[in-house]
Amino acid sequence: MVQPVTTHLCLGGNLGDRLAALTEALRLLDATPGMRRTVCSSVYETEPWAVADQPNFLNIVVAYETTLSPEDLLAACKSVEAEVGRVTSYRWGPRLIDVDILLYGDRVVDLAEPDLQIPHPRMAQRAFVLVPLAEVTPDRGVPPGGTSVRVLLEQVDDRAGVVWWGDAPSP
Repeated sequence: MVQPVTTHLCLGGNLGDRLAALTEALRLLDATPGMRRTVCSSVYETEPWAVADQPNFLNIVVAYETTLSPEDLLAACKSVEAEVGRVTSYRWGPRLIDVDILLYGDRVVDLAEPDLQIPHPRMAQRAFVLVPLAEVTPDRGVPPGGTSVRVLLEQVDDRAGVVWWGDAPSP
């Protein structure tokens, strides 16, 4: 039997009915074999990152106990994005839904194929990730150095662009 691992995912979107897209993505993730949701952050409205000329995002962080491998988890996340209706556009552009793997236990994964990096390579620079992640697990150490989420959040500059929007969605 495969031992479950705690994984943290960041979900976000800025097109269409943003809350409906988050709720549908959660429903699909919850229905994925090998995934059991343990906690979900509140919803935060966030300013766009990198490409400013687009609508604001809604973001959440959700933790799952999973028996999926990192590669299978990535495939499940991509499948959820497709099923919700994500259409690939340009990098950091507007999107209906995005499901990113932030953490997978204490593992560090760096695979060129299928383009999988855990911890997420830019999470320490993004308040829209760190604010909801700190809500659900502030003292969690982020590999490889073990710096806590709380400390990473204290070091990030754009916290003002992340505003509490509402309670966690319930699919």
